[in-house]
Amino acid sequence: MLKSGFVVMIGRSNVGKSTLMNSIVGSKIAITTPKPQTTRLPIQGIITRPEGQIVFVDTPGILRGAKDPLSKRLAQAVGSSLQDVDAVAYIVDPTREIGQEEREVMRMIESLDKPKVLVINKIDLRDKPYLEFYRDLSENYTKTVEVSALRGTHVDTLVETLFELLPEGEFYYPEHQLTDMPNKIWLAELIREKLFLRLRQEVPYSTHVVVTDVEERENGMMYIAGTIFTTDDRYKSMIIGQGGRGIREIGQSTRKELEGVMGSKVYLDLNVEVDPHWMMRFE
Repeated sequence: MLKSGFVVMIGRSNVGKSTLMNSIVGSKIAITTPKPQTTRLPIQGIITRPEGQIVFVDTPGILRGAKDPLSKRLAQAVGSSLQDVDAVAYIVDPTREIGQEEREVMRMIESLDKPKVLVINKIDLRDKPYLEFYRDLSENYTKTVEVSALRGTHVDTLVETLFELLPEGEFYYPEHQLTDMPNKIWLAELIREKLFLRLRQEVPYSTHVVVTDVEERENGMMYIAGTIFTTDDRYKSMIIGQGGRGIREIGQSTRKELEGVMGSKVYLDLNVEVDPHWMMRFE
């Protein structure tokens, strides 16, 4: 009998949840950057194997003391993702000190009556001062798996472990589908990734990207139009850069990645607009 179910991936910011999802699915579903709070939406990645199907939900990282509207909504998104799942994968980073943020995550999941897998990430790194701390927590979890999301080490073991814990059931999605994310949202996320990688300090957190048009032209070129919203004219100037250099570099790096994925030429039309209230409307 086939097994199928939803597995939520939870953990504090920058423990490697999105990298792990991409490694499991074998495709870039979730964007990844060194900055915390990169993920804003619960993103579903899907793997289908002979034994069944797992739908992974990558959640925003938990950030302590969320006060602005966006951060509050991200925290709510995490709570919503924990409802009606079949198992929990708690991702931890043994290179980082255990603080209040980590303890909040632990409290959030300890009361859940679900199979819980402790996933100790980044085992490929030499310096892991908190590895034994997490190993000592193993008795509180259904299973423990040590992985390297970046290198793919023991990722298959994690998938096999999760399949063991899932209920019997039919597929939720077609066999070859890798995500439930609409194309325009995925494109907007990719542009936002480049913003996070290029911009410093608080600037990328002031941005929101909307892709308004995707069209394949007669010459085979893919035309994509998008708008980068930011909260302040000062940030708009920083995004555009001197002589348009900033927005040009963001467009070039996005286009290069898209052409590699799509196998065709891409024309990316990016604009920057100021909307002080976009965070209030974020869903």
